[in-house]
Amino acid sequence: MSAPLTPPPPPHEQSAHDAWRPPSAGPVAAPPEAAHSGYAAHGWYGQDGPGMRAELREAAVTAVAVTVGGVLLGVLWWWLAPRVPLVGAVADGNWAVYLKDTEGEQAVGVDGTFSLLALALGAVSALAVFLVRRRGGVPLVVGMAVGGLLGSLLAWRIGVWLGPAQDVIAHARSVGKGVTFDAPLKLSAKGALLAWPFSALIVHLGLTALFGPRDPDDFPPPHPYAPQGPYGASPGAPDKS
Repeated sequence: MSAPLTPPPPPHEQSAHDAWRPPSAGPVAAPPEAAHSGYAAHGWYGQDGPGMRAELREAAVTAVAVTVGGVLLGVLWWWLAPRVPLVGAVADGNWAVYLKDTEGEQAVGVDGTFSLLALALGAVSALAVFLVRRRGGVPLVVGMAVGGLLGSLLAWRIGVWLGPAQDVIAHARSVGKGVTFDAPLKLSAKGALLAWPFSALIVHLGLTALFGPRDPDDFPPPHPYAPQGPYGASPGAPDKS
């Protein structure tokens, strides 16, 4: 004798969870928008963007281009820096060199001219880098700062090379006793070498904050079978209020 068959429960007694259970047809493919969002399978750094290798290449090119600008800084420093007057004298058959104006501030002006020019070129280089690549990036900013420091070192050496001779005793002998001549260019405050990268970083940060592109608010797309009712309840769930 066979067992009696149990009739299936009425439709109203099925749970809401069973009513919204997705079909077991394998994993659901993500929509095309999710592949390009920050929540793609590859994490925040998905397929959009040049990639780390391209960013490093752009940073290297930026560093080289900014460093070449140090030639302009060196020429401007040599041309605009105030001259420090020296005078040669002979004492007991030995040559000595003295400042002609002991109270003059030309030596301070030499360092100040280099610092002001470096600050200006730092702002110009930051503007140029921002206009070329508005998206920015950490490697690009680091390359710009490194290029500014190398450009300052290059400008310092070029200015010294273009300036008066470094051997002041030989220069005093060549012009004669009591004749005024210019002292060689000298950067006494080595902290001025940081003016270019500091200015470039500050200006680039300000331009990026004011005019840089804004990242869209990426949120993960809702699951096609996620409950859409109020307070996360499924539409078929009974109202307990």
